[in-house]
Amino acid sequence: MATDLLSAALADLRADAVVTGHFSLAGAWAFRKPAIEGVMFRTGRGAPFYVIVQGMEPLCVEPGDFVLLPHGHEHILASAPDVPAVPFDDLAARAGIRPSFDTPLRLESGRGGAVCDLYTGIVFYREAVRNPLFSVLPPLIHVRANDPAVGPWLADTLMAFIRESMACQPGWAVAAARLADVLFVQLLRAHLASAVSHTGWLRGLMDPQIGRAIAQLHRHPEQDWTVESLAAIAGMSRSRFSARFVELVEETPIGHLTSYRMYIASGALRDSRRRLIEIAMSVGYASEKAFIRAFRRWAGMAPKQYARSVRDPYDMALAAGARESEGASHTL
Repeated sequence: MATDLLSAALADLRADAVVTGHFSLAGAWAFRKPAIEGVMFRTGRGAPFYVIVQGMEPLCVEPGDFVLLPHGHEHILASAPDVPAVPFDDLAARAGIRPSFDTPLRLESGRGGAVCDLYTGIVFYREAVRNPLFSVLPPLIHVRANDPAVGPWLADTLMAFIRESMACQPGWAVAAARLADVLFVQLLRAHLASAVSHTGWLRGLMDPQIGRAIAQLHRHPEQDWTVESLAAIAGMSRSRFSARFVELVEETPIGHLTSYRMYIASGALRDSRRRLIEIAMSVGYASEKAFIRAFRRWAGMAPKQYARSVRDPYDMALAAGARESEGASHTL
């Protein structure tokens, strides 16, 4: 049951744009990467490296390990935790490189000592902020190369993703985006298989009783669910079910139902051929007025305004990169 529901959540993810880089770094090095509205991948060959996210202990990444920053947090990449970090722009300037968002980046820096071949990537997902899966992912996911949940195909997929993006052959953007989807799914599967604990609705999903209710709620969000009907599926009293749901999921059952309905509706609004009442009914609202009111509370704007705000995926990613690129900043 849990696997099926996770598959449904992952099936909605589609990369809009990707960009990658390959850094050959020798000796002592450290640079700071700014936050960005995208998912960051990190892996390396040769010497190990460290990832340092504020508020977390420095993480040593061994050759072949994978690091995923689902929320694009600011972080430091370094050969050792005690090496003073410089802004990434400074490192690029020393190498005579002016980064460009839509061009894969190759950079060599330093001399002497062990060499780390660092492979980086950013993947932009339009609806990551509102995707119910993203909302429960931690700031950093570390998948070790020797983890039993990791198969040889994971490394192959990552390197294919890097090579496809770096080569920039005709059609590379689409090919790299599809490979990024596969890579992201595989990394999440490995993480979920090995994680000791989960948060939010993933934690609720792992509970035998609450998980049954969440599964039905997600499979049929258009139904007229009540706390009583969901509690019956869980085989619990109304009060005990509500308390347990809030304890695990950290929101009420109806609050979670509304959030999930609005997420589905936000995806449907991309299709200009669908009528608003059709979308409203598909997520359990009998009138446009009630749906518009709920959607406005969730998104901060009316459905039609939201639909108009959805731009071309590449332009959206390019604009995000431009915001981070003021002053020649790059986000890899």
